[in-house]
Amino acid sequence: MEAFIIANIAPIMFGALVVFLLSGFPVAFSLAANGLFFGLVGIELGLLKPELLQALPNRIYGIMANDTLLAIPFFTFMGLILERSGMAEDLLDTIGQLFGPIRGGVAYAVIFVGALLAATTGVVAASVISMGLISLPVMLRYGYDRKLASGVIAASGTLAQIIPPSLVLIVMADQLGRSVGDMYKAAFVPGLLLTAMYAGYVLAVSIFRPAYVPALPPEARNLREPNGKSGVVSLLVLAAGSVAAAYLFAHFYAAAHPNTAADEVGIFAGAVGILGAYALALANRYLKLGLLSRMAEKVVFVLIPPLALIFLVLGTIFIGLATPTEGGGMGAMGAIILAIANRRLSWSLLVQAMNSTTRLSCFVIFILIGSTVFALVFRGVNGDLWVEHLLSSLPGGTTGFLIVVNIMFFLLAFFLDFFELAFILVPLVGPVADKLGIDLIWFGVLLGVNMQTSFMHPPFGFALFYLRSVAPKEVKTSDIYWGAIPFVCIQVLMVALIIAFPNLVSVEKKTDMKEQIELKIDAPPDYGTPPPEEKKDEEAPQLNFSSDVDKK
Repeated sequence: MEAFIIANIAPIMFGALVVFLLSGFPVAFSLAANGLFFGLVGIELGLLKPELLQALPNRIYGIMANDTLLAIPFFTFMGLILERSGMAEDLLDTIGQLFGPIRGGVAYAVIFVGALLAATTGVVAASVISMGLISLPVMLRYGYDRKLASGVIAASGTLAQIIPPSLVLIVMADQLGRSVGDMYKAAFVPGLLLTAMYAGYVLAVSIFRPAYVPALPPEARNLREPNGKSGVVSLLVLAAGSVAAAYLFAHFYAAAHPNTAADEVGIFAGAVGILGAYALALANRYLKLGLLSRMAEKVVFVLIPPLALIFLVLGTIFIGLATPTEGGGMGAMGAIILAIANRRLSWSLLVQAMNSTTRLSCFVIFILIGSTVFALVFRGVNGDLWVEHLLSSLPGGTTGFLIVVNIMFFLLAFFLDFFELAFILVPLVGPVADKLGIDLIWFGVLLGVNMQTSFMHPPFGFALFYLRSVAPKEVKTSDIYWGAIPFVCIQVLMVALIIAFPNLVSVEKKTDMKEQIELKIDAPPDYGTPPPEEKKDEEAPQLNFSSDVDKK
């Protein structure tokens, strides 16, 4: 029996962890208790030295000193302030009026606002609860299918897990040892594509089941001109002018600064277009110019502030002016300023936001400490080698590894939160992916999209719980579950698309800085020892240092 335990202690330890987690014991304490127990067993069996556990204080101190993790409370606080300051309510009301005349208009508005909230908050609970409270009663009042309405709200809220500044991507970058900024850049296109796929599903429903997604009746559209027109033409003209101004700025700025990166030029140009539209709307309101319709003016004043916050946070990170932690700090301050500008900042709001931020931050840190204890002992008993051998010997090579790992994450997401998956499994599969030649930025984004499904899985998805807590009584729990399934399938399809088309995740090709230096000494041939007087006049041997770079 002892010999069997010694030979299989790594799989036994992993299996014991699964039993701990399924028993309902808190995850952080399950990880730590499992690690300490098997650490003592390993010492007793002679597999480990007692000195191994002395490394735990240094590892825990390293967690506390990790600057990257500071971005989590900053972005969480920013999201909670924005959610409680009424920004989501204003956005949903205005965008709902904009899309209201078309079938599925309110559903499109929920998806659009969900993506916008994801880019400003990064918190799933804030997005789902806000949209559930505001838009679900409206959708039910005007005849939307209950399953579709529930699924759209839950799925749009989970976009906060893949669209930067996502908390998932921060944790993923930390666990994989990569830059948070690079992870944000790589996840931007998949996040937007997933948003478009959600909208495509609503479009398909509006074509084949038009009764499920009716348009808003005329009496519900209150942003109209005195003559009864919608004012959308004025908004389209303003949008075209902003795009034209941004394009011209980008053209002349790129010509004047040819060495500037394309994404930096794009961020500057976008800022110019947005600020120009905002300045025109201000002039129209206070100077009574009459250039913009009510719809155009309302959309500008509601949409520009969160867009400005996105440019402040993500723009400074993308162009390298700020680290993600610094960007999170600026975002938190920007959220407070927006709440003050809207006259919605109060002491109780600040206290609630700080309490929620503290709870989430402590939750993350305790899980990370527990996973550190588990990982130290697991690596001490060669568990990492066992996992590497198990996964690298799969049939199908890299593709087989990706398929098996994603299936494993998908199934475990039924029972585990994304933080638990990131802290327990990512450190185990990350080194194997690196040895197989998989770029870890690309791999982290792929797993981030996969773990997004953990919020949507019936019956344990957290987004479904959040929506159930605020949904009216006429919406059954089964409606929420059935409504989530199509969007889970869309998320799985997105995972398959990333594997099939890796270029969807923009990963910059990094130059290999290791030059192979060859030292060549060109010396004259030895024809015998020359006389002393000739040796003085002879030139010294020439040293020729060449490298592969010079040859190229």
